[in-house]
Amino acid sequence: MHTGDRTEPGDKPSPANMALTEVLTVLEALDTVGCQYWLEGGWGVDALVGQQTRPHRDLDVDFDAAYEGAALAVLQQLGYVVDTDWRPNRVELVAPTRGRVDMHPLLLDADGGARQAALEGGYHHFDRSWFTVGELGGRRVPCLSAEAQRLFHQGYEHRPIDRHDLDQLAGLG
Repeated sequence: MHTGDRTEPGDKPSPANMALTEVLTVLEALDTVGCQYWLEGGWGVDALVGQQTRPHRDLDVDFDAAYEGAALAVLQQLGYVVDTDWRPNRVELVAPTRGRVDMHPLLLDADGGARQAALEGGYHHFDRSWFTVGELGGRRVPCLSAEAQRLFHQGYEHRPIDRHDLDQLAGLG
C-alpha cells in the first residue's frame, strides 16, 4: 500500500522528476504486454483531477502481479533498472535523467478487489470500488479512487506535497 511520495530509509536521491511525457511512455509500454494497472500516489491524484498539478519524484503503479515478469521486462527495455527490490510488496526502477517507477504487484481477486503483500506480512486489501479511471495528457488512465487516495494519506506526518494532494482530492468533492 502506497503512503505518498515519501522517501523510505535507504532510498537514493531521484535522478529526475517524472515528466508527464515519460509517464505516458511507461503506460504505453505496460499496455503492450496486456498488463492491467492503476496509478496511485501523486500521479494518481493528478489523473483524478485530469491534469498535472505538481512535480513528481516517481510514478506509482499498482499492477496485476501475474504480469510482473513482462511488466518489468518492458520497463527494462525502456532503460529502467531495478533500484529497490522489496518484493512481493514493491519494486522500484530508475532510469537516469528520466525518473523512477515504483511498481506495486497486486493479486487480483475474483470479486474485483485485490491484495498487495504487506512488508510486515499479510496483505493490504483493495476494495473493487477503489479502481476507477482518470485522465492525463488527454488520455484516459486507470487509477485509484479519491477514497483510496485519502486512505493512503493516513498514518504519517504530511509533507507539503501530501497536503497539496489532499487539497486536490478535497476539490473533487
